[in-house]
Amino acid sequence: MSVQYFTAEGLKKLQDELNQLKSIERPRISQQIAEARDKGDLSENAEYDAAKDAQGLLELKISKLEGIVANARLVDESKLDNSRALVLSTVRIKNKTNGSEMSYTLVAENEANLKAGKISVTSPIGKGLLGKKVGEVATIDVPSGKMEFEILSISRS
Repeated sequence: MSVQYFTAEGLKKLQDELNQLKSIERPRISQQIAEARDKGDLSENAEYDAAKDAQGLLELKISKLEGIVANARLVDESKLDNSRALVLSTVRIKNKTNGSEMSYTLVAENEANLKAGKISVTSPIGKGLLGKKVGEVATIDVPSGKMEFEILSISRS
């Protein structure tokens, strides 16, 4: 599994989700399995099968989150270069076609939230902005073709 970079807030959110799954969801599903088992013949017990399937999916999700947390690295914002667009940079850009301006904060994939203005560094726009400096133009491949964005400013979130 590859290393992923997180803000302190993003990593805490991930750890809270993992704790919720382990301490609340896991015992709840175990209880459902026990109740279904008490109802008799397991070969014709749909409740038991459904609970076992849910348990398998939950364990898979827990395993995946544990892997992400184990390989997570916190980003030290004080050591980031402000001259280039990097993870945790807030980048104000201008669409060269229609002149509209927008601002995005570049974050790890798990922290992306477009409504909050946070885009993943693995998204097409995020990839295109990474490493760019103020004044540069990023040409980004999108489903409808190529778009050009001028970097107007870069700041830390």
